[in-house]
Amino acid sequence: MDTFGPPQRVLVRGEGAYVWDADGRRYLDLLAGIAVNTLGHAHPTLTAAISAQLGTLGHTSNFFGTPAQISLAERLLALAGAPSGSRVFFTNSGTEALEAAFKMTRRVPASSGAGHRTRVLALEGAFHGRSMGALALTHKPAYREPFEPLPGGVEHLPFGDAAALEAAFSPAAVAERGEVAAFVVEPIQGEAGVRPLPSGYLRLARHLTREHGALLILDEVQTGIGRTGEWFAFQSPEALGLTASSGTGELPGDARPRVDADLLPDAVTLAKGLGGGFPVGAVIAFGGEAAGLLGRGQHGSTFGGNPVAAAAGLATLGVIERDGLLAQVRETGELLRRQIENCGNPLITGVRGRGLLLAVQLAEPVAAEVAASALAAGFIVNAVAPDAIRLAPPLILTAEQARDAAAFFAALPAGSATPPAPATVPAPDQTTPPRPGSPANAATEEQP
Repeated sequence: MDTFGPPQRVLVRGEGAYVWDADGRRYLDLLAGIAVNTLGHAHPTLTAAISAQLGTLGHTSNFFGTPAQISLAERLLALAGAPSGSRVFFTNSGTEALEAAFKMTRRVPASSGAGHRTRVLALEGAFHGRSMGALALTHKPAYREPFEPLPGGVEHLPFGDAAALEAAFSPAAVAERGEVAAFVVEPIQGEAGVRPLPSGYLRLARHLTREHGALLILDEVQTGIGRTGEWFAFQSPEALGLTASSGTGELPGDARPRVDADLLPDAVTLAKGLGGGFPVGAVIAFGGEAAGLLGRGQHGSTFGGNPVAAAAGLATLGVIERDGLLAQVRETGELLRRQIENCGNPLITGVRGRGLLLAVQLAEPVAAEVAASALAAGFIVNAVAPDAIRLAPPLILTAEQARDAAAFFAALPAGSATPPAPATVPAPDQTTPPRPGSPANAATEEQP
């Protein structure tokens, strides 16, 4: 079906942070399949884990458990700082995780004890998926309108407006529209242009939802699993009200997460980077009350939590921890941000985001042209808004590769988006095959 339009390139191979197309041209992948390929391409630990599991036990029905499934659930609960009684439901994708979370909201009891609440809050600019429940939470009219009527009860509030959030829980709003069942929110809105929530907003949301008996559901499909330099974005210094260097609650090597019990959500949805490129999603329910909202027979998934997907998730988490990638994401992300901000190109007015989820703000609505120029120059980026370029590279991105990316933005002609001359980007040594981590970025390099 023609749902995506013609492909920009046909990609045939990947290694590290690079991919090659069918004509042998190489590209530095600064999008990672839209924040999916956490460890880059063809990572040996990940491919070995998937191959070994598939060669041992590939699939069982959900009548049975497997060691990999159980281990991944336990690992996610530990990394999230989830309390006793917490549980995990596995899916295959982010939109499936949001569907499960949406069903959880329908099980929140009314304070009177009679019936359940059906009023769900989300934000303008939100993107939570394209299946019907997730689409009801998504704000963009172009996505929603062709498929209306959608599941009801969803209200979209102005982005980052604390007063509007407080008003949604007011006695007047409750009397008119009913009690709030849940607030579903992304810590950083990815599809809206990489927009972090304002400082203090998430803490206010946690306070209001807890005070009024509603769920706080964090959509970390794009921000989770190290993308922002923490295991989860809600553990970031900005969310916790810490300075970036304080390290409160963090052990050496990022082996344990920062945890603030007052900020723990009721549920977190995950997918994208969790499997390092292999399809896997999850809903983490925090505490016995949230974990008990969906009972036996009220939800399911044929492939969710299958042993191969679970093995991929475990391998991805293991490499992130073993190789210290959380710290690398913070360092490389800051370098990339600083290099682009200080490149001196008047077309670039700023960079926002955290870790390796960034948006380059442009002075003109030429993002599509810039993305096309990037592809011609050997970089894969995303025109996430008319005037913004999204960068979500593999977490293994090196400092040298970050500098190559910044060099592309520096070379863009101000006021236009024609490709920079090839000489503006350092060329690789053509006498040796390219390897992951090499500083090269030559679109014309032949595939070895």
